[in-house]
Order: sequence, then C-alpha cells, then structure tokens
Amino acid sequence: MDEGHVGVDESGKGDYFGPLVIAACFVGPEHLAELEGVRDSKSMADSVAVKLAAAIRRTCPHKVVTIRPSRYNELYREIGNLNRLLAWGHARSIEEVLAQRPATLVISDQFADPAVLQRRLFELGRRVELRSMVRGERDIAVAAASVLARAEFLRRLKELGEEFGIGLPKGAGPQVLEVAKRIVRERGEDSLAQVAKLHFKTTQTVLAG
Repeated sequence: MDEGHVGVDESGKGDYFGPLVIAACFVGPEHLAELEGVRDSKSMADSVAVKLAAAIRRTCPHKVVTIRPSRYNELYREIGNLNRLLAWGHARSIEEVLAQRPATLVISDQFADPAVLQRRLFELGRRVELRSMVRGERDIAVAAASVLARAEFLRRLKELGEEFGIGLPKGAGPQVLEVAKRIVRERGEDSLAQVAKLHFKTTQTVLAG
C-alpha cells in the first residue's frame, strides 16, 4: 500500500426499512495491524460487523453519514434520482474524512454513474483521483467503510423499530411486506414515511392491499 487512501461504501440502499448510511474511511499502512478480519460486510454476520466497526472507529479517520427515512424521502423527492442522492452522501462523507486526513486517492464500490460523484467532489473543491471499482470491498479501505456503514445501519434500524414498537426486518422480501402492512393498519399510511424508503415498489403493494 502507498501512503494511504480513502474508501467509501453504503448500507441500507436495498433495504425498505431503515436509513441509508454512507461511510468513508481512511486507511494507511499504520492502520493495517488493527484491521485484521476486515472484509466486505455483506459476507459477515451482523455481530461480527458490529465488533469490527468498533475497532475501525478507534483506529481510522472516518465519517458516517446517516439519512433517516423521513429525510431520505424528502431528498429523493428533491433530487429525484437515487444515484445523485448517493453521490451527495458519498461526497459529504469523503470531504469530512479528507479534512481529517488529506489523501489523493478515493476508492468507491461501483454504482451507476461515478461521474456524478466526481463532479460533486470537484464542486466541493476536492481534486482527488476517484476509482470506482466493481466489488470495491476487496480494497481494505472500502471494506472498512462497508463495515462502518453496516454496523450503523443495524443500530439505527433497531432503534427505529424500538421507537415504533415493532421489529423492522432487513431487505425487501415477504416479511418486510407483512410488517409494512401492519404499520399502516396500526399507525396509518403517513407513518410509512418515518420508517421506510417510499420509492420502493413495496409501498405500492402495501397501499394497494
């Protein structure tokens, strides 16, 4: 590894319930010894991600941006495009990490239009090389960011469920649909905006039912 670089990744993008969480993390040679076991968070149990995230937070310069469902839905209406929303969140987290630890290279997992993120970084005055990689979590900094984002998503999802008095499942499958229908029955349609990403097709199915 060179002098170090920033990795960025997100969690919650494919989950109907809960926030969108984006994390950026700087990893340099001096951090590697403390990051043993860090890999793509999608390949590990939730409990492992939570434990590793604590070690990453102690070790590496990082920033976690959490967009609660209510705010997510507002931003989605304003921006109208998930990739632009992702670019906004990625740029914000990257900028804050670069303020802590300057770097010339940022690596992200690939999403539809990385040029949008590059433009956003330029608008913020950040002249960095951006590499958008398929399976970017193979990079240690992206893997660390993915673990931070996953752990924070899990924490916020649990808190949101406790706030509403119902366990909120991950993903967008049949169990999610049943819980969403229950929330509408017990709390009304407007309550969905507080816990769910409304642009998912799940919303149409719930309200049609």
